[in-house]
Amino acid sequence: MKGVTILGSTGSIGVSTLDVCARHPDRFRVVALAARHNVDTLLEQCLAHRPDYAVLVDPLAAGRLAATLAAAGLHTKVLAGEEGLVEVASLPEAGIVMAAIVGAAGLLPTLAAARAGKQVMLANKESLVCAGQLLMDAVDAHGATLLPIDSEHNAVFQCLPQGSRAGHAAAGVRRILLTASGGPFRGWSAERIAAVTPEQAVAHPNWVMGRKISVDSATLMNKGLELIEACWLFGVGPDSIEIMVHPQSVIHSMVEYVDGSVLAQLGNPDMRTPIAHALGWPERIDSGVQSLDLVRVGQLSFEAPDLALFPALRLAVEACRAGGTGPAVLNAANEVAVAAFLERRLNFPGIPAVIETVLDRHTTQPVTRLEDVLEADAWARAEAAGLVGTLSAGQA
Repeated sequence: MKGVTILGSTGSIGVSTLDVCARHPDRFRVVALAARHNVDTLLEQCLAHRPDYAVLVDPLAAGRLAATLAAAGLHTKVLAGEEGLVEVASLPEAGIVMAAIVGAAGLLPTLAAARAGKQVMLANKESLVCAGQLLMDAVDAHGATLLPIDSEHNAVFQCLPQGSRAGHAAAGVRRILLTASGGPFRGWSAERIAAVTPEQAVAHPNWVMGRKISVDSATLMNKGLELIEACWLFGVGPDSIEIMVHPQSVIHSMVEYVDGSVLAQLGNPDMRTPIAHALGWPERIDSGVQSLDLVRVGQLSFEAPDLALFPALRLAVEACRAGGTGPAVLNAANEVAVAAFLERRLNFPGIPAVIETVLDRHTTQPVTRLEDVLEADAWARAEAAGLVGTLSAGQA
């Protein structure tokens, strides 16, 4: 039986991971659950799965959880803060770590899991976006296994030759084709996009996701972050990756080989498929996902992304080419801008506007240590916050 730690257990990925684990009680035991501040959901999960450890980043929330669990007679040890996340990511009794904390906050515990030699199921794309070289070095140095959970990267991994390892280019691959749904505003005019509300932006047409990643999908920033992540995962440069809009979200990504063959991974848009693939790897296990009915789907279509209407994707490609601290600055500015949009302090076009200005002000530096990433992240957040304040005043 394999022990599993789930970082970000109260989010959609964490919930889906628990669902798959519960379908295989003879194979998996939940050792630790961790979240930021969602006491109520984490409490329900602890009562249902009885982990050895539970972590909440917010110390006050952790205190409330500990008291409630003790009253219920559970012996789950409750930890708090970033230190708690790092501790459960390194537990010897958990060989598998699901890294699903959204944003740069997931970087340190993901690095800790890699340094502890875990089988890391990577759903936190920001870890590779911000500190790709550091994470890949940790994976190689400590014998960790890195398995991608994003549906697109998991699809690519499934289409690569058996035995392919993260960070190493597979022989014979000509290019990687990442698919994108196009989000809820595909085909909209610039005028309509300018008036988009948070409620519209989080209503993804195909996937059930958190609010932040749903906005990233709507701006196409999510696809830009995935391109950067794919470069690290599959050992290729940005010019070897093509992004295409595929509204049906049935083909999750493809790999083209030098002989002209194109291999694609298809399935219903349900994150339990890549989660089950990574949990069972190298075997296949039941995910609970319904079989794909291609007759009902009827048609698969593709189109190029509109970079004029969705400039966030262009900015991500530019940051990827710049390398160094560029991707970390891109990610930090995006997190600040998206949060401001969700709080109605910034309009939808303001998201890429803030990111582009911050990138223009930044002088890219090489990343040789974690402090380089953290300093670039802090600088970009401060710059983005100032810009949001200026733009908010202008929009008022």
